[in-house]
Amino acid sequence: MRGIRRSLVAATGATALIAAALAIPATAGAGATAVSGGDTEYLVLLETGADRNQAIAAVKAAGGEVVKENAHLGTLTVRAAASGFVTRVSASSAVEGAARSRPIGSVPQQKPRTVEQENGGTGKAATAKKQAVGMDPLDAQLWGLRMVRSDLARTVQPGKKSVKVGVLDSGIDARNPDIAPNFDWKLSRNFAPDIPEIDGVCEFRGCVDPVGWDDSGHGTHVAGTIGAAANGVGVSGVAPNVTLVEIRGGQDSGFLFLGPVTDALTYAGDVGLDVVNMSFYVDPWLYNCTANPADSPEAQAEQRTIIRAMTRALNYAHNHGVTLVGSLGNNHEDLGKPRTDISSPDFPLNTAYPRPIDNATCIDLPVEGPHVIGVSALGPSTTKADYSNYGLEQIEVSAPGGWFRDYFGTPQFRTNENLILSTYPVNTLQAEGLVDAAGNITPDGVAAGAQKQCPAGVTDFTKCGYYFFLQGTSMASPHATGVAALIVSQYGKKSHGDFGLSPDKVGKILMNTAQARACPNPPLQTYTNEGRPAEFNALCEGTRDFNGFYGHGIVDAYAAVTRH
Repeated sequence: MRGIRRSLVAATGATALIAAALAIPATAGAGATAVSGGDTEYLVLLETGADRNQAIAAVKAAGGEVVKENAHLGTLTVRAAASGFVTRVSASSAVEGAARSRPIGSVPQQKPRTVEQENGGTGKAATAKKQAVGMDPLDAQLWGLRMVRSDLARTVQPGKKSVKVGVLDSGIDARNPDIAPNFDWKLSRNFAPDIPEIDGVCEFRGCVDPVGWDDSGHGTHVAGTIGAAANGVGVSGVAPNVTLVEIRGGQDSGFLFLGPVTDALTYAGDVGLDVVNMSFYVDPWLYNCTANPADSPEAQAEQRTIIRAMTRALNYAHNHGVTLVGSLGNNHEDLGKPRTDISSPDFPLNTAYPRPIDNATCIDLPVEGPHVIGVSALGPSTTKADYSNYGLEQIEVSAPGGWFRDYFGTPQFRTNENLILSTYPVNTLQAEGLVDAAGNITPDGVAAGAQKQCPAGVTDFTKCGYYFFLQGTSMASPHATGVAALIVSQYGKKSHGDFGLSPDKVGKILMNTAQARACPNPPLQTYTNEGRPAEFNALCEGTRDFNGFYGHGIVDAYAAVTRH
């Protein structure tokens, strides 16, 4: 099933992409003149070979206003009324489908992050370990770096500046002294302007946060794990010398909607990024299904469009040399045997309803899309974290993601140290009450594990480094992304003036050099002692060489740069 599903999606998307690229002129925008529009943003997908002007006319006739065009993917960004537009515009022979891209005009709301911040500021501080030679001051707390052997790999290959890693997330705080040396201001872009109704009051003119800014914290945390500089301050990343590029597709509120994500992936291919990390699923559907009986006809049509648009975007990036790495998700389920989805749609909040999921016709994007390397999350004991998704069908590798409840029965149980420490924006910590107005960590911040380090002579706290603990497959994926960046650094070659390595070769090396790990014995992993209900129990299937918990194994940076 794994190979069949991915191959079919990849083949269909590649054909559609090529045809769309030929059929639609490469213009910067559609320049719509219609006076129609509405309070919801949609992504309209043109039929392969369709007449662009006919599609634009169909959008106008359906009450929509074209605001942007992605000629490479054959998509139009449209504003229209909240209901009825998808059905009306899809009736046109020039339109393959439409889907809500970003909601506009709804009440402010924050996407829940209950898994990633499970410690909730109540974690116990563990005893600090001795600092390893050649690492940054806080690296002794980064058990993830040691698990993937980044500490050894950097003595051979710390990464090359010519290798560019895209962080498709909520932004990156480039003020952090661990991010600043590796941040590419020229290539970085923001594809997700703030929407006041869901993100809160805009801090910047035009509601467009500048590159190098992050109000969520998620993207900055991911970026630090990938490529924080080894510069004697704070922490270092798996690949401490590579270049970090912000391709922001996420809202301050934590949502990642279709339009910004597909635009970011297209851009990644156009500017020649080597690796892109995707620690999210495309909102509002945890699973996009082609014809789920629980969904309305319009919701079904919307999800079919999301599948096709994301397929085009992932294929486009891959075909332009981008290695795609994604998190398996935090829903503690076998992705080949999904449970009933009770969380979708997750926007607006409180609109979800039970949706039985048919594995053959439903897909979790982007991780189940074509060419995406799926990563599960492990705790410091190398046990699969209770929240992590798993399963033979979609996993490729495993990596450190943190597990607050690891080491049950020992003093390390429920300690912050079991999570992943990485860079974090001071403005986000202040908004959460963990840092005060003067830049000092509050008592709540200390309990939550917030930390601060300032470079020598720096008195302005906004130029100091701030660090925070999180857990999740969102934290596992960047460990694998960092190793992928080291692989490109070590084995990449110049071709037509550009340095790089084909995504298929990167993936092969990443998987072939991973540390093989057998299923637990017995293979049914229970989490009862850790306080979880039976729903969290997970059956590990497969062999030592490949199984549903570890995939091909735990990513290994040192083996990746020395054994190929």
